[in-house]
Amino acid sequence: MGLSSVSVPMKEDRATQACRSSLSGKRKGIRALLPFIGPAFIASIAYMDPGNFATNIQGGAEFGYKLLWVVVMASAMATLIQYMSAKLGIATGRNLPELCRQHFPKWLSISLWIISEFAAMATDLAEFLGATLGLYLLFHIPLIIGTLLTGITTYLILMLERFGFRPLERFITALVLVIGAAYLVETVLSRPSASQILYHSIVPWMGNSNALLLAVGVVGATVMPHVVYLHSGLTQNRVTPNDEQEKHLINRFSRIEVLIALSLAGIINMAMMYMAASVFFNTGHTNIASIPTAYETLRPLLGSAAAGVFLVSLLASGFSSSAVGTMAGQVIMQGFVGFKIPLWVRRVVTMLPTFIIVLLGVNPTETLVISQVLLSIALPAPILTLIYFTRRKDIMGSLVNKSATTIFSSAIALTILFLNVALIYSSLGGSI
Repeated sequence: MGLSSVSVPMKEDRATQACRSSLSGKRKGIRALLPFIGPAFIASIAYMDPGNFATNIQGGAEFGYKLLWVVVMASAMATLIQYMSAKLGIATGRNLPELCRQHFPKWLSISLWIISEFAAMATDLAEFLGATLGLYLLFHIPLIIGTLLTGITTYLILMLERFGFRPLERFITALVLVIGAAYLVETVLSRPSASQILYHSIVPWMGNSNALLLAVGVVGATVMPHVVYLHSGLTQNRVTPNDEQEKHLINRFSRIEVLIALSLAGIINMAMMYMAASVFFNTGHTNIASIPTAYETLRPLLGSAAAGVFLVSLLASGFSSSAVGTMAGQVIMQGFVGFKIPLWVRRVVTMLPTFIIVLLGVNPTETLVISQVLLSIALPAPILTLIYFTRRKDIMGSLVNKSATTIFSSAIALTILFLNVALIYSSLGGSI
């Protein structure tokens, strides 16, 4: 689903023709998959946004490798949810907010829209703050100026869609690869314990209420409400299936792409945490409560080059995820209420919370972590609606959920609800 009403250029026609070649069997193997690469990589950038940096680094510094299992669990959740979202768009030709408006009472659709807009604002806050911090630490640009530059940069990224959806997809995919390459370098330099990574990726641990707060933050940073909505619209850009067989083929390509993109995102999230565990926790620097502190501590421990690579990955994350957040905001508003505002207006409005945070001098990293908790609290709404629609044969046709898919996705929703209730109970003084 495009962001603009600009006429489709010839490049997009060629992309559609490539998809047709894959569906007809003219393209084989990896060449058949390539035309369908893009939507899941755009969605995956939300799983590597600055909120992930904040929660994963804080979790690794304070608790070492012990919360890696949460990252693994959240990544598995995200993979299933994003696959279901993509499948919904393929089966119906509509995105999730549009289906909510079509099938739900008006009061419920408006309520979901309000929750989703708040989630989108929390997302934008995290992404803007991350890019702004990266500009400040790397180039010593004042935070308020960095906020403006971030807004302008993300707007320019989104303007790539004027040349077709492929240039935008390729640019964001390239930024995903930049983040991945950066953390490959950090992994080599930090030399984490392979045995500790393996053990704590499998064995659950939850020590205290602070660990619970970070665990909920990790889930909120890893399973993102706005891209659950967005992904269902992205799958409609390429080609319209002519029959059920083509729908199944497109769904198969989409499933493979989701597995690749979300697996990469999960590995990068694990790398964020185990790098912090290896570099900070193992050297006694357990109070890394901010991204600037992480940068300043990392520099003497691993050198200026490693610290610079860290900031480059933060910038790539902030710029790309902010652009994706704006795309999601457009889909949410247009789908739920049938109202579309100019892209630059949404970009300006969603910058306001970041301006306020910067002007008030609030700790940016604490704000990032809190924003991820808010996202986790907002998450059950899109997941429950997604389950509701994908289990209905009259809506999904032959792509309706299998029983196992509905059971596992329902378990994900219940797990998130349980974590949120436990967090609220703990915050009110209860003992976990």
